[in-house]
Amino acid sequence: MKKIDSLKYYLEQRAFGVCSWLGQKIGIKSERVRLYFLYLSFGTLGSSIILYLLLAFWLNIKNYIKEGRRTTWDL
Repeated sequence: MKKIDSLKYYLEQRAFGVCSWLGQKIGIKSERVRLYFLYLSFGTLGSSIILYLLLAFWLNIKNYIKEGRRTTWDL
């Protein structure tokens, strides 16, 4: 059981934060969002993975924009 928890922690730290971000926006737990992504992946033959990657890309770009704004105001 400890190995499963450590694997879960490792994946949560490196999985772009899409599920936790989406869960916060919707107001549900991130574990439930992960389950929905899994169910959608099996039901739609993997097309929800494309949605997940698009959201990950958008969040990454959004973080770069926020960092750029912070550094320009600090100067």
